Amino acid sequence: MRDAHEAAGAEMVTVAVRRVDLNARGADSLLGHIDASRFILPNTAACYSAEEAVRTARLGREAGLSHWVKLEVIGDEKTLYPDLEGLLAATRTLVKEGFVVLPYTTDDVVVARKLEDAGAAAVMPLGAPIGSGLGVQNRLNIQLITEAVKLPVIVDAGVGTASDAAIAMELGADGVLMNTAIAEAREPVRMARAMKKAVEAGREAFLAGRIPRRMYASASSPLEGVVGR
Repeated sequence: MRDAHEAAGAEMVTVAVRRVDLNARGADSLLGHIDASRFILPNTAACYSAEEAVRTARLGREAGLSHWVKLEVIGDEKTLYPDLEGLLAATRTLVKEGFVVLPYTTDDVVVARKLEDAGAAAVMPLGAPIGSGLGVQNRLNIQLITEAVKLPVIVDAGVGTASDAAIAMELGADGVLMNTAIAEAREPVRMARAMKKAVEAGREAFLAGRIPRRMYASASSPLEGVVGR
């Protein structure tokens, strides 16, 4: 894990408050294996109601992790899709309590706007179901979200390989959050390194501006002015 963090150049690492022993220290603690230079972002994974998510966020803050939180309010156990009504309610509550809230949401532009209005610090739309490795399934929706909100957009969930990360960044995302694609790769550290390069390449391509898509061929060497034509 430490080697993968290093290879990816990750500046932020998210940990599930409900799955970490906050009293453990040193080698017995997951936190003891994360380089101190990386920002720890507690998350509310496995919370199925707004109340449960708010309580978990408070617990992480009181334990000294952070007043930042990746907010998850799960609505369906099979797909792990978020409960959007509960997500909005929890966002409003936590923002009022001084939390910096980064909500995990669907790729819905209307919900993204509502989260922005609720005071979220970023929106984190899924590319595909958590851990599925399917990549960005609805490119249009991600692009619409990046255009609709002034907040950072971080594609969260569904990335399977480096090209998926590059696509997310080419669509205008500001970052990509990932775990399974690296953790379950045959060579996690090598995949982490590939993800870093993909994110950088995707961002550069977005800033450079891609050519428009055309139905027909367009000669790369123009013929205008050529003698004999």
